[in-house]
Amino acid sequence: MACRSPMSAGLLHPVVLSLEPASPALGQCRFAPVTSRPVHNAFYEPAGPGTFLATAATAGPWTEHAQHGGPPSALAARALELHERDYGQRLASVAIDILRPVPIAKVTLTTRTVRPGKRVTLIDAVMEAGGQEVLHARGWRIAKSPGGVPAVPESTAALQPPRAHRRQESQKPPELPGLAEPPDLPEIPAEQPAPTFPGGHADGYMSAIEWRFLAGAGFRHLGPGRAWTRARIPLLAGEEPSAMSRALLVADSGNGVSAVLDAAQFLFVNVDLTVVLPRDPVGEWLLLDAATTIGETGTGLAETTLCDTRGPFGTALQTLLVTPR
Repeated sequence: MACRSPMSAGLLHPVVLSLEPASPALGQCRFAPVTSRPVHNAFYEPAGPGTFLATAATAGPWTEHAQHGGPPSALAARALELHERDYGQRLASVAIDILRPVPIAKVTLTTRTVRPGKRVTLIDAVMEAGGQEVLHARGWRIAKSPGGVPAVPESTAALQPPRAHRRQESQKPPELPGLAEPPDLPEIPAEQPAPTFPGGHADGYMSAIEWRFLAGAGFRHLGPGRAWTRARIPLLAGEEPSAMSRALLVADSGNGVSAVLDAAQFLFVNVDLTVVLPRDPVGEWLLLDAATTIGETGTGLAETTLCDTRGPFGTALQTLLVTPR
């Protein structure tokens, strides 16, 4: 959808808190002050090796007793990146399975390497709370190219010639028109009143994220939606979140931004979240450009294009359970 704009395999390891220098791009991020409802100063507090205490800021809109899917997904991505860290690789894709509601309580993460490699590495992470597994995450870390790979943004990917034709051409990367031109992205609107979620809890995650909707009545608008977002607080105090953590934190809201049913009458909760990032986002503002479809048997799909002020940088997919309240 275009912008409308895991020591050895099989062994589990606790994730140890390790603060790393932020990338130049992430260093530009600044957390916005909360201008309406009060929230904590971080989504989680460290509580020992691989253990974190969720704050009330993680509470989702469906109930104040369970976390929104964004914060635990972002925390799991952090674990995937820190496990036997390789600075020559980047976390390019993450698949999250939400096994049951994640309580606002102490959570523990364990990780393992499923498939080690110099070019690609597959890592698993398991989140537990109260003696139960609540979330699984699997991430592919991909080797960073030393150069020679042309960047092909989403808006120009279709201009690539067919594969058979490309083999007959020289090894020089194809010249694609418009690559240097930024896509036509909507401007970030002025500050808006804090949004409400129909029939939902608004004092946790909803208040910890700043929302700038591009049209309609925020979460009350039904149909495809677009919203600029940025976190008001960090995942962990004193630590800049990674690109993937930043993306996952808000990507889990695609189904809310693009709701097609009244949330006061229907539940449309996601059982999973898959995010793929061809490149890292730049800057603090991330745009969710989302659309939801629902089948007559109560299965839904939310598809979200993730953008920054330079254009699309990733895609998010959510499988939805849809049922009357």
